[in-house]
Formats: sequence, structure tokens, C-alpha cells
Amino acid sequence: MPANSPGLLIIERILRDRGSIWQQIVDERDLNKLSVQMLASSAIALALYGAVLGARHSPLMALTSSVKLPLLFLVTLALCLPTLYLFNLVFGARLSIRQSVSLVMVAVTVTAMLAMAFAPISLFFLVTAPHYGFFKLLNVTILGLSAIVGLRFLTGGMRVLHAHGLLSPAKDPEPVPALVAEKPATVAAEEKTPVTVGAPVANGDGAAAPAVAAPAPAPPVLLAQPAAEHRVWDPVAQRYRVTRPAGVAVERPASMTLLYIWILLFGFVGTQLAWTLRPFFGNPDSPFALFREIEGNFYAEIIRTIANL
Repeated sequence: MPANSPGLLIIERILRDRGSIWQQIVDERDLNKLSVQMLASSAIALALYGAVLGARHSPLMALTSSVKLPLLFLVTLALCLPTLYLFNLVFGARLSIRQSVSLVMVAVTVTAMLAMAFAPISLFFLVTAPHYGFFKLLNVTILGLSAIVGLRFLTGGMRVLHAHGLLSPAKDPEPVPALVAEKPATVAAEEKTPVTVGAPVANGDGAAAPAVAAPAPAPPVLLAQPAAEHRVWDPVAQRYRVTRPAGVAVERPASMTLLYIWILLFGFVGTQLAWTLRPFFGNPDSPFALFREIEGNFYAEIIRTIANL
């Protein structure tokens, strides 16, 4: 079955043939359907993993965590996506809002599916190592690693869009300036005519020596134009490889730099929202609660948990 067959799950298509996903986003073809497929897959995967997180406390906590974990990712995306879209508009990128949503949803889908793949490992440690602090750190690490892999897909997709020119403002083709000015026909004719150097000089026989003719000047040499860059799709690495001539500087578009800033923003917003929506695990020594009071912060809690291990 071909990798882009509609019979494949969306995560299989992303992992096996991500080139077709990037091309579909570039062409802006059926992006609504693609986004809905990724949204449904992500919600189901995160709900299953959230149930594993809450199972440490009680079935009721497992149920609420299966709702709150997908909500965490979707609300974070809703808060941060307008910033990414406006960043790109400010610096001349030509991405539409549908392309931006589809691109970020690829990263969320990969993160969610990887987290669900770790669910059996999390359940194993839940049964064999029921220490609450260890279980919490284990799952925070799993979610962090899954998010890193998902964000690598996001940066890879942005590079593909840059290779297609979607991260740069549209430019009208500029004529190549002539490196050598054209000369009038009369001047060109004179340059082709040999020039006599010096007057005739009598030799020993009294005959005049022939005049020496200087060679015609060589035609002007045009400077070589640097070859244009070439973009070739690598099916093994699933990315475009750009080759440029030696001496040509490689410029990173402003949109790529802002993407890394946006990733940091996405991480800070996500962790703070997770702290607001807690508990996801639920301390077994505490009664069930849908939400906790907002105090402290996520990073101080992680440091405290490590210190208590």
C-alpha cells in the first residue's frame, strides 16, 4: 500500500511519507480535512494517555485527566497560534491561516501519538514502582521528550516551506544588469583595425623597414554570474537539500528565527496552563479535586519533587 494511501492512519502518513504532507500544505490542498484528521487523532491519543496519568489516584481522576490533557494542548495552541501567524505576516511570509494551523497540528499529532506509545511503559511503572514522585517525574519526562520530537517536525516543515519561498515576501523578477556596456559600432570597428606603431625606419640597404602592427585588443571578458541555488528533495532524509556555489552566503529568514522564539513561548504557556489545570496525576494522599488552588509554579514543583526523591 503506498505511503500516501487514504487507508493509512494520519500518523502513519506523517511518519512514512511526510513529504506528501508538506507538499499538501504547500499546495493548500484539502487542509480542512487534514486538520480535522490530525485533531481527532491527537485528542484520542492524549485522552488515552491522560487516563493513564489519572489512574494513579482513582478512576474519577483518570476520567478528568483524559479530558484535561487534550484540553491543555488545544488551549495552548489556540493561545499561541495567532502570535505565530502574525509573526510570519510581519516579516513578509505568505502563509495562510490554514497552512499555519496544519503545520502546527502536525507537531501536536506527533507529540500526542508518541505520548500514547509510552502509555504501556507508564502503566508498567505505575504497577511496579508506585512511588508518586517518581511516577510524576517519569511522565513529565515522557511528555517533554514527545514534545521535542513533535517540535522537530514543526521546524522541518518550516524549512520545507522556506524552500518553496513561502516564508519570504513575493518579489518581481529583476533584470540582470549588463556587466559590460555596449560600445558604438564605430568604436568597435576601430578596435578591430590593427594599429601601426612607429614610423618606417631605413635599414642598412636604404629600404624602409615595415611598420609593426599591434594586435587588436582582446574582447572584454564577462564576469561569471554565480550559479543559482538548487533544491533537491531527499526521499531518505525527507527534506529538501539546498546546494549553493562556494562563496554564496546563506541567510536564515526572519520567520525561522521567530519560530524558535515562538517555540519557547509555546513551552512557557503550556507549562503554566498545565499548572493551572492541575491535578493530572492526583496525590493518593489527597482527596479528589477537579482543580487546585493556583500557588507556586510548575518549575518550582519539579525541583521540589526531585529534591524529595
